Amino acid sequence: MESYEPERLSPVQLAAMRRSLTSGRGALTRRSLLRASGMGALALGGIATLGACGIPPAGRAEGAAAADDHSEKEKEVTFSNWTEYMDVSDDEKTRPTLAAFTKRTGIRVKYTEDINDNVEFFGKIKPQLAAGQNTGRDLICVTDWLAARIIRLGWAQKLDPSNLPHAFANVSAQFRTPDWDPGRAYSYPWTGIPTVIAYNAKATGGRKVDSVTQLLDDPKLKGRVSFLSEMRDTIGMTLLDQGKDPGKFTDADFDGAIGRLQKAVDKKQIRRFTGNDYTADLSKGDIAACVGWAGDIIQLQADNPDIKFAIPAAGYITSSDNLLVPAQARHKANAEKLIDYYYEPPVAAQLAAYINYVCPVDGVRDELAKIDESMASNTLILPDREMAAKSRSFRSLSTEEETAYEEKFAKLIGA
Repeated sequence: MESYEPERLSPVQLAAMRRSLTSGRGALTRRSLLRASGMGALALGGIATLGACGIPPAGRAEGAAAADDHSEKEKEVTFSNWTEYMDVSDDEKTRPTLAAFTKRTGIRVKYTEDINDNVEFFGKIKPQLAAGQNTGRDLICVTDWLAARIIRLGWAQKLDPSNLPHAFANVSAQFRTPDWDPGRAYSYPWTGIPTVIAYNAKATGGRKVDSVTQLLDDPKLKGRVSFLSEMRDTIGMTLLDQGKDPGKFTDADFDGAIGRLQKAVDKKQIRRFTGNDYTADLSKGDIAACVGWAGDIIQLQADNPDIKFAIPAAGYITSSDNLLVPAQARHKANAEKLIDYYYEPPVAAQLAAYINYVCPVDGVRDELAKIDESMASNTLILPDREMAAKSRSFRSLSTEEETAYEEKFAKLIGA
């Protein structure tokens, strides 16, 4: 494998990581849906690990050399995932979809909930990956920015399409071609994480709030608006509102979004930039409207019928968690069969009914309706075609861009 000199993270990048950990997505549980977008979800103990990792030039994605695959003789697969990210039986003794997979295929799944943070987990597996050794895992689930990094480093195995007929056919269009893995050659999404506009209808006097322009300019909302302290979410939503594509923007576009937000800060339209702590203010009505995360909104709605959400006509930002087969995994074909299994609509529906995240599998609606009609009609779990068409991803950033953009954003939010 090619060798690279370590790239140290700048003070600005480290500050952004700490901000995400203490008040942003990194501070939340799995049930809160929100975690690492961009450089989020970084354990302070893991920052040094990432900082010492050599990052290759953007665009390098040859993938790991094919390892010896023992799938045929060893009917097993080891799967590392986040907590509360898999269905569990009522008595909490079994995982029904995994049990059904084993019964059908004879492949035993060693399922481990050992991912609590992207960088912390990367720190566990990086030494083996860098040394060309087996990590002891055949399948891992990491957030898009880390998936991109692992692929660029050549530490993910290219998937065999012949083992993935359901995945290839059923992956939703909005997740099919991320810039870091076009055509899903190395990864498949496990879930999607949308950023939307949320509002308290009681606090707005019954008025709908459905655009970033409204958040920034409506005088009736002055001082009762919040945006997120995660750069990719706030800037991404603002870029969309300005008619720019977050997947293709330029430095000038970024500066334009910063300037637009700065005007709203100067005139005190924006009350503050927050992590997940916006939820209490929104529920009470102290914040009338905000940019927020879909998982929070689903939870708030269960207790407060005044909490609403809107998908801007300009579009919204979605990040994702993704399945990869690490380099030197012993059971690649078995891992691919497991990935493909979760792209069968009946199985995907059973999983979605339990975890309540955005399901990346087409054709699952009727199956989910058999389990829970309300879930099948919830577009925060199953985006309809109109909503899915509005989904956009924030493009991958170089180290230089990350440093420059985070510095400007930190100045904007007063971090």
